[in-house]
Amino acid sequence: MPTKKQIKPGEKVPLKLTLAERKMVLEDLMCLDQDFEQIIRDTPSGEPVMMTLDDLDDFGGYIAAEANHCEDNKKQKKLDAVFEKIQRLLDTYTDEASPQTLKIEDARQKKAISDQAVQIAEFAAKALVAAEQLRIKTKPLDHFWLAPAQRDVLLSVPTLSKAIKNKLAKEKPLTVVEVASMTMALAEDLQDGDARKPLAVLMATRYLVVAKHLMDRLQDGIMAKNAPPARKKSQRKPKAKPDVLYQFKITLLGAKPPIWRRIQVQDCTFDKLHEYIQTAMGWTNSHLHQFEIKGERYGDPELLDDDFDHFDGIDSTTTMLSRILPETGQRFAFKYKYDFGDGWEHEVLYEGCPPLEKDKKYPLCLEGERSCPPEDVGGMGGYYEFLAVIADPEHEDHERLLRWAGTFDPDAFDPKQATKEMKKGLPDWRKM
Repeated sequence: MPTKKQIKPGEKVPLKLTLAERKMVLEDLMCLDQDFEQIIRDTPSGEPVMMTLDDLDDFGGYIAAEANHCEDNKKQKKLDAVFEKIQRLLDTYTDEASPQTLKIEDARQKKAISDQAVQIAEFAAKALVAAEQLRIKTKPLDHFWLAPAQRDVLLSVPTLSKAIKNKLAKEKPLTVVEVASMTMALAEDLQDGDARKPLAVLMATRYLVVAKHLMDRLQDGIMAKNAPPARKKSQRKPKAKPDVLYQFKITLLGAKPPIWRRIQVQDCTFDKLHEYIQTAMGWTNSHLHQFEIKGERYGDPELLDDDFDHFDGIDSTTTMLSRILPETGQRFAFKYKYDFGDGWEHEVLYEGCPPLEKDKKYPLCLEGERSCPPEDVGGMGGYYEFLAVIADPEHEDHERLLRWAGTFDPDAFDPKQATKEMKKGLPDWRKM
């Protein structure tokens, strides 16, 4: 494979589009992000469109999604030509600081630790804000305790202040701000460590356990003093329109060749549509999700509320499809996001309201192509690397990944089986 040309992070490269291609992108792409539209409009005719590699990757996802559900063969070929131009640029340049390639498992482990470190740091920051509002930052944290092993781990954290270490060593009471500072120090050291070294992985695991303990103590000590009133859900059950059938095409953005499903469902909540997407695609509902429709977030508040902030979007458990989708049946696209870590984005294309057929029971998966990626594979990039490894018996990780994923055929898909899964539904996580 030819060596990619190294460029600086954020440096832009030229994407040459013909006038016809520019017009097609601006006028025919149904869900093109406004930022990309503005970049193209601001570029004078005849000059290349300048984009970063990250922007090109995202832009290519929109082009691929449109090509996936395009029924005009000529237009599809033109879209594929634009996608190939984008891919050539991505194959030509790299802005990664180091050419070293991490093994899939190492990369996943490092990413997981880094993501958790960010979450821990954000929690500590929110805890300090809440404590400031309650004026208890410098007061001893109620119900705080540490096991001897946890105390030893904290004493080993290099970024922890000497004053706090002295208190720890003498087992003196600790204030809210001191406990939050210890939590923040653990997060910082987790981000700075090298998760590829075995001893570092062991220490990171210990750090995560202690950080979880500190977060629980902060949660108990602060939230007990500022418990918000319980969120009351509307007792009125949303009413469905029983005679309305909706058809959607769900496309996993960034997949090439495309991974997609076409489904039909009767009027229901967006929370139920989430279930249908999960079961039709082949996901396992193991992570958070949300819809993005015309700039608004739709999700389950009980899932998306965190410890100090409440979900400020629209409740998907009470919002019916019939309330949002156009009554005219005009095609309409919106986003469905799943697993905020791996970042799986789907385009949900509303294709209209076909007539109900008396001899059919809904929901239905009419058709689709290709298997859904395995959970926790590391996003689209990790998925393609995973496919390369399992296809190469000589690769050192070949057997291990086969054991991890089990039997996996990326081209397999059965709409009848998907329909069965859709009708079976998902377990009620509230009762688990």
